Amino acid sequence: RHFVDACHRAGIGVIMDWVPAHFPKDAYALAEFDGTDLYEHMDPRQGEHQDWGTLIFNYGRPEVRNFLIGNALFWLDKYHIDGLRVDAVASMLYLDYSRQPGQWIPNVYGGRENLDAIYFLKRFNEVCYERFPGIMTIAEESTAWPGVTRPTYLGGLGFGFKWNMGWMHDFLQYMSLDPIYRRYHHGNITFSLLYAFQENFILVLSHDEVVYGKRSLLSKMPGDEWQKFANLRMFLAWMYGHPGKKLLFMGSEFGQLNEWNHDVGLDWHLAQLPRHDGLRRLAQHLNYVYKSEPALWQLDDTYEGFDWIDFHDADNSVVSFLRKSRDGDMVAFVVNATPQVRYNYRLGVPESGLWREIINTDAETYGGSNVGNYGGVHSENVPWMAREHSILIHLPPLATVAFKLER
Repeated sequence: RHFVDACHRAGIGVIMDWVPAHFPKDAYALAEFDGTDLYEHMDPRQGEHQDWGTLIFNYGRPEVRNFLIGNALFWLDKYHIDGLRVDAVASMLYLDYSRQPGQWIPNVYGGRENLDAIYFLKRFNEVCYERFPGIMTIAEESTAWPGVTRPTYLGGLGFGFKWNMGWMHDFLQYMSLDPIYRRYHHGNITFSLLYAFQENFILVLSHDEVVYGKRSLLSKMPGDEWQKFANLRMFLAWMYGHPGKKLLFMGSEFGQLNEWNHDVGLDWHLAQLPRHDGLRRLAQHLNYVYKSEPALWQLDDTYEGFDWIDFHDADNSVVSFLRKSRDGDMVAFVVNATPQVRYNYRLGVPESGLWREIINTDAETYGGSNVGNYGGVHSENVPWMAREHSILIHLPPLATVAFKLER
């Protein structure tokens, strides 16, 4: 409690990982609590996660639902937690989750949906938001289940946000490719915008992506050391421009080399090295720009806040898009996912004026080669990319640049 209050005094919110999906078989815990299957199902086809070696709550029992919701309210009330990230929601929604035929029992309608768990999740969200309107609930849900963040009165589950696992998988796969092959995987980086506004998404680069042999973010990047850092800088700025809230696991902001190990601390000493410190400065700058530019977050859940400029330039592995605010502010993002500098690249823009460069991940202060656009460029009355105006810019190698229209 003192830790949470200290974070609040420092202006830091605290979101807790909350796990109502399963619980351990430890004899001193909830398993066969009174000698019977009290919290879990008796039938292992309903009551046990064989992959994880854990037990599943019996959500059909009002007493179990009350216990779980009461626990959530306890953390929100007594510890002043700002949000609950609900773990493994997909395993709760589907009766056949990670099970072969014959290893699960259908619901009363013969389907695979866990109706009791659905009711529980809806009630959990209703009660939490009713009692503590300022909090957030987040679903770690990895399937295409519809309406995860839709209100319950509209048929949804009622969560505030949903982890965007699809974006994470597609982009990490793309970023791991040698740039020479990225032109053949252009769809990986455009597909997420087909569904980006169907839920209130959080773009996640979490602990799950840097454990169990998956390597750290920096180690996933291709190329030599310079290219690895350039790729990661490009990726982080790209993430900040993409619609959706941001989640970046600790250590990735300064280029942790080893994957995360909960038994040891992070390699903080790396932040003293120039390239690692440059990455840290970029993360700091991205946070500042994100907070100060409403175009990057104000219309995050609607197509009104996003517009493609061009997603066809697969041959050059270049994509460009606009982010917009309610007041008409615009920020144009351009990503060059190859190590080749593209001088005098013409980019279509919707309005004339000075487009000031507010992000350049290739800046020398971040450890880049310092290819840039001298602070900004004036538009020309040259129609391009179905836009009435255009700007002539230099695209740095393996970099993301962003330009804001000055009014």
